[in-house]
Amino acid sequence: MVRMTPRTVVLHGHELSYLDSGAGPAVLFIHGILGSQRQWRYLVDEMDDENRVLAPDLFGHGDSAKPMGDYSLSAHAATMRDLLDHLGIERVTLVGHSLGGGIAMQFYYLFPERVERLVLIATGGLGREVSVALRSATLPGAEQVLSVVASAPILGPVEMLGNAAAKLGWRPGPDLSAVWRGFTALKERESRRAFLATTRAVIDLGGQTISAHDRLGDGLPIPVLIVWGTADRIIPVSHAHNAKRAIPECQVEIFEGAGHFPHLEDPDRFAALLHEFIAVGVA
Repeated sequence: MVRMTPRTVVLHGHELSYLDSGAGPAVLFIHGILGSQRQWRYLVDEMDDENRVLAPDLFGHGDSAKPMGDYSLSAHAATMRDLLDHLGIERVTLVGHSLGGGIAMQFYYLFPERVERLVLIATGGLGREVSVALRSATLPGAEQVLSVVASAPILGPVEMLGNAAAKLGWRPGPDLSAVWRGFTALKERESRRAFLATTRAVIDLGGQTISAHDRLGDGLPIPVLIVWGTADRIIPVSHAHNAKRAIPECQVEIFEGAGHFPHLEDPDRFAALLHEFIAVGVA
């Protein structure tokens, strides 16, 4: 895998970090809560022979700035639009995971003329159900709790235990690895604040508060691919089946046994699906 160096652009006074690789039809990868561009590096490497591939860190995540302000789906979608404007890119295929899927759908709602097709991986916005862990982030006092559980005295011993287990042959799955990397970022106050603002923009104590179903009644005039794992404990796979009923013409691919990160659990299968999906209809 070729090592890629992130680039930086200043949008509205704040630095946004992103990967930009390859040439051809543009594909924009959008990660989820506690995610980063790092989750897409394998796919960027797989796709950039035939496509121009972009993978930003959303504001509040990764190496991008974590300002006070608006962390709604619309704000994130507008930032993606601004990035494309900066790069002179008119139309893209959007690939969104979890929160990123919700951002991708909101982007399409706001800027439909700029979207070639949608790929939604274990996406938010298709049902009320979501994990208790994310719902608990909406409780009063969540910031104080996070400041303790994500502190060095807690994270350090857990990491040491994991390293010891790894020496005995234990290997964490993609779900655990991705969540752990995101969780460790919460030791920084700015990251905790951005995480809580992002979560509370789309979730309350009862579950997800944003639904795309009222916009899917007549289907979508662009190709849509939905990917889900049967063992997803963050957002249940039933949401994929609900989406299929709402958009009968969409393509749904279920990864048996995969969790919330099916694109990480079987990246080769996902890359092949994405190549095929993008190739259809391309002259």
